[in-house]
Amino acid sequence: MEWKTIPAGKYYIGSSEAAGFAEDQEGPQVMVELTEFQIGATPITNVQFAAFVEATGYVTDAERLGWSFVFGYFLTPEQKMNAQQSTANRLWYAVPQACWRQPEGEGSSIIERMDHPVVQVSRNDAVAYCRWAGCRLPSEAEWEVAAKGGTLYEKYPWGDDWQPKQANHCNIWQGAFPNENTAEDGYVNTAPVYQYEPNGYGCYQMIGNIWEWCSNPARIDLSLFAYTSGEQVWHSYQMTDDREYAIKGGSFLCHQSYCKRYRIAARNASKGMEATNHLGFRCVK
Repeated sequence: MEWKTIPAGKYYIGSSEAAGFAEDQEGPQVMVELTEFQIGATPITNVQFAAFVEATGYVTDAERLGWSFVFGYFLTPEQKMNAQQSTANRLWYAVPQACWRQPEGEGSSIIERMDHPVVQVSRNDAVAYCRWAGCRLPSEAEWEVAAKGGTLYEKYPWGDDWQPKQANHCNIWQGAFPNENTAEDGYVNTAPVYQYEPNGYGCYQMIGNIWEWCSNPARIDLSLFAYTSGEQVWHSYQMTDDREYAIKGGSFLCHQSYCKRYRIAARNASKGMEATNHLGFRCVK
């Protein structure tokens, strides 16, 4: 794993711009003081997760349950007929046999995606990987500071302009959501983890591609991070359960008409046992 060092210091997290959803509690902005830590340059890949499974025999939540969520755009009409449509969001389907090895269900494969981020992993799965690898999940504060890449930007690591010089800096949905994806950025599904330029700390794809699990519960008051370290947060929330936990960064399914959360300061949540085809993780130590 390639590690990048985030210097100790005082940093601002959150935003007072009210750019997102009120329920996410993105603000007001607060100052936090962090000790030096290291973060993965990329999310955990299929290669890395496969090594963990081979070494331990670990069975993911999705494999144990026999299904996980897949965005409907990636399913055939036949697959949709054989899957249960989500009542919470009808764009998603609970697909039999969907898991990290076959992210879109039976017939899909990661063979051509080994250098892509692993998906269809629950937070419980991510915690298990971290315990094996001797690292941990980042707190939201650590993730956000790392994502800024040494800048003061609250929106994107490259600035506040989404597409300076019309260049593509990340992998999100382009086209008429949710039925047409033009893939102007090169990808409809996940992209390889080293695609696009890194931020100032050398971290790749902190925005877009996949959502990333954090160690803390969802939507806790940002002021908590002013007096609680990432290590303390990690040790406080290592249980395996199905409460909502924080996720950050946005994914290849984010679109301006639907999701305002592919910004550095944006906050989102997913249940601890939930696995989807756009959710993975990166590690810190």
